Amino acid sequence: MASQVFIQLAKELKNAAKNNDAPIWMKLSKSALKSNSNQKTINLKKIDENSSEGNAVIILGKVLGTGKISHKISLSSFSISNSAASKIKESGGEVLKFSEMIEKYPTGTGVKIIG
Repeated sequence: MASQVFIQLAKELKNAAKNNDAPIWMKLSKSALKSNSNQKTINLKKIDENSSEGNAVIILGKVLGTGKISHKISLSSFSISNSAASKIKESGGEVLKFSEMIEKYPTGTGVKIIG
């Protein structure tokens, strides 16, 4: 069963999809309601290999701090370890809440989903 936090997040993403005609947010709203056991665990190494400088990245699961990130990114995820968040910030990047990602990229253009 989805927690109240994820239910609220799904509603916020669904509203963003409708208001901005952005299918990416609808896809994410459906992922937010999936069981935690179905969500991916992604290391910084994989994010580094699949993104480039200045990318906006969304992870459908948890981000762990194994590896390093060699460039600046904006990242949102369902969960992130303290070490991963620190390494992203040290590289000049930022960790955003989904509401901040929606505000910054309302149509989802330029946002890359990994996981």
